[in-house]
Amino acid sequence: MNQLNPAGFSHSSQSLRVVDKLENDGQGLNLTFEVRDGIANHTGEDLAFTLEGQLIKYADRIAYINHDIDDAVRASIISYSDIPTELSDILGYSHGDRINTMVRSVIEYGVNNGSNTSFGVGFTEPIGTATYRLREFMFEKVYRNEKAKSEDGRVTKMLELLYGYFKSKPESLSPEYRKFIDSDGIDVAVCDYIAGMTDRYALAVFDSLFVPRAWAVNKQ
Repeated sequence: MNQLNPAGFSHSSQSLRVVDKLENDGQGLNLTFEVRDGIANHTGEDLAFTLEGQLIKYADRIAYINHDIDDAVRASIISYSDIPTELSDILGYSHGDRINTMVRSVIEYGVNNGSNTSFGVGFTEPIGTATYRLREFMFEKVYRNEKAKSEDGRVTKMLELLYGYFKSKPESLSPEYRKFIDSDGIDVAVCDYIAGMTDRYALAVFDSLFVPRAWAVNKQ
């Protein structure tokens, strides 16, 4: 999407656009600076201004890394036994145990440093180091794995075709997105629509637009 839209595209910026402009029938939500700052900085290296916003980033990381492990196991990219034993000994051997360990670590860090907000939000040790190493393991074995990335080219092509189709046929956009064309441009409206799709819905739309149908045979 970042390559298709001349103005670029980022997850955090789009998240803000959703709450500022797309929600509430195009009126946006009346959110505070602190909430918007938390949304804008829930990913990436920049920290949110508030401790609540920083906490969301840790919750996001904990959820993603553990769900990605389960997804990778279901896809036969890794097995649970592939996770280094020294990390499982610290974090736990099951999905629930890892999440429980990480969450309790963040809570303990906050309790120990609650009187000094300059410490921000974090993991206690050795949980923090083990979590960082688990993330490195996932990059090496999963995120950069040839099997896991084998569909990247097809996904890119699918997005290119969807983007080109709706840009050339803006009347095909639903009214809730089409109404932003005059003020924000067709590229932004198309990005809004595609970015709001789930994986399954995007595949279904692609199928309906580009996959040929067999002729129906009228048996009489």
